Amino acid sequence: MNNIAYLNGQWSPLEETKVNVLDRGFLFGDGIYEVIPVHHSKPIALEAHIERLQSGLSAIGIDTDKALLSIRTIIAEIIEKNTSEDCPYQGLYIQITRGADIKRHHSFPQNIAPTQFAFMFEMASPPVQDRTLVKGLEVGVEQDLRWRRCHIKSTSLLGNVLHFQEGADGGYSETILYNGNNEVTEASACNVFVVVNGVVLTAPLDNQLLPGITRQLVIKAIQEHTDIQVEEQFFDLETLYSADEVWLTSSTKEIAPVTRVNGRVIADGKAGEIWERAIIALSKIKYD
Repeated sequence: MNNIAYLNGQWSPLEETKVNVLDRGFLFGDGIYEVIPVHHSKPIALEAHIERLQSGLSAIGIDTDKALLSIRTIIAEIIEKNTSEDCPYQGLYIQITRGADIKRHHSFPQNIAPTQFAFMFEMASPPVQDRTLVKGLEVGVEQDLRWRRCHIKSTSLLGNVLHFQEGADGGYSETILYNGNNEVTEASACNVFVVVNGVVLTAPLDNQLLPGITRQLVIKAIQEHTDIQVEEQFFDLETLYSADEVWLTSSTKEIAPVTRVNGRVIADGKAGEIWERAIIALSKIKYD
């Protein structure tokens, strides 16, 4: 992998790429980002990621015509420049900020150009599609203390980072979050699914959680390629702990089975049969 990055029309080695210190992404976290899986030079769900990027930019008042100028060309070129036979699974990180002004102030400056930045990184290969071979994750649980616009994929991720780190400090791979009603919303960097009596449940989309692209693909895959029922509804902590299966979904994890939550074993402590059917179903549509 060549580690070639893109910044505002220029290509350079990632470690040599420099951003203006007055960029509002650097000063305020005033920007939107996407992470797109790229398998063997093919981006997964590209249009869905671009649509979410556009939606996020609109939500924070960044001109999408300027911000997304030549975005598909940039994506194609950065993939070509970083394609490597010894690194078939990569992630493409795209970040667009409001841009750099001549001074720091909270109000949106006028007539500045958005900053476009992109780089690629190595990703783990997709999980094996065999429940007897896959290793389940151990995760923690915390009350969600982040802001109330979690549906926006903002670069301002300190709340997520703190939740993730608190889990990591406890030896966990992730942290599942719940709201003031003890309803599970999402995890610090993933969406959350459970299986209860053969039915797959995940929280409905609102301002408490990110509209995950992999979440969307998983629901579609299960509905189109299995006879398993999927319902978008909130579930509480008791349901989480007593579930037959728990999964995390994200662009980097695809569908990851969870076998322990806050030290409690989920079911028999192994990846479940429905997880296996779901990951196989996902493999049938993710390259469409």
